[in-house]
Amino acid sequence: MRIGTSVIEPGSPDAFARMTEQLRRAAEDGFASVWMSNIFGLEALTALAVAGSQVPGIELGTAVIPTYPRHPAVLAQQALTVALALGPGRLTLGIGLSHQIVIESMYGYSFDKPARHMREYLSVLLPLLDGNPVSVDGSTLSAHIGLSTPRTERVPVVLAALAPQMLKLAGEQTDGTILWMTGPATVRDYVVPAITAAASAAGRDRPRIVCMLPVQVTDDPAAARAAAAEEFAIYGQLPSYRAMLDKEGAAGPADVAIVGAEDTVAAQITALADGGVTDFVAIEYARGEERQRTRSLLKKIIAEG
Repeated sequence: MRIGTSVIEPGSPDAFARMTEQLRRAAEDGFASVWMSNIFGLEALTALAVAGSQVPGIELGTAVIPTYPRHPAVLAQQALTVALALGPGRLTLGIGLSHQIVIESMYGYSFDKPARHMREYLSVLLPLLDGNPVSVDGSTLSAHIGLSTPRTERVPVVLAALAPQMLKLAGEQTDGTILWMTGPATVRDYVVPAITAAASAAGRDRPRIVCMLPVQVTDDPAAARAAAAEEFAIYGQLPSYRAMLDKEGAAGPADVAIVGAEDTVAAQITALADGGVTDFVAIEYARGEERQRTRSLLKKIIAEG
């Protein structure tokens, strides 16, 4: 199992310099990848292109780009441009539906038929990433276009997939899924079997299972869970994540956070690998000494392979 981490987005004018330092440190510490969300701050693809161009080697991923506000041809053009800037094997494009409250209430788009929207979105995005023109007339979007953007290799795509239809789509058409607020039992017993079966039926390779969870090494697990409950509270209210928490039997985000002393945290991370996770992305939310303890443990896990 590969170990990655995430960007803590700097909300300051020197954001790119601080991001570059985060990426550089992650690379030096041996992380396989760094992932960046795309919510209301920096635009993730642009930020990764700017900061990532200063730090060679490490994989960079978006977690995730919402599809509704961006036409798939535009996203393909952006992704190919960033991949060209970063160099071969650097960019993984994570995409997802986002949430009804964001897409309808904030952006003003319809969130109707989300699974159909994503299927039609991929029917445009994936061929364009492969260098092929498309002619698609769907019920949620259309495209009649080819791109001349230079490409050196295929850009892999992972899909934020939690519901059964989305997991089937991810297995059939993409390189895998990227998960958030999904506990180990749910990953092992629900996500991995569903997406693996879909990929196998479609004749595709084993999919990537990118699992993102909060992590904190601490001698005070109760305080760490209380901090997680506060910091990640919104995710316990969004329907897609709430469904995953319910599957896990978790009252809220704090219950899926990986917290405890070094041995306890290491065992929980190892259990994810045993459950089929191919990429674990640590959301390091601790502060001060506990943050350093968390990073030190992750470095040890990486070094021990």
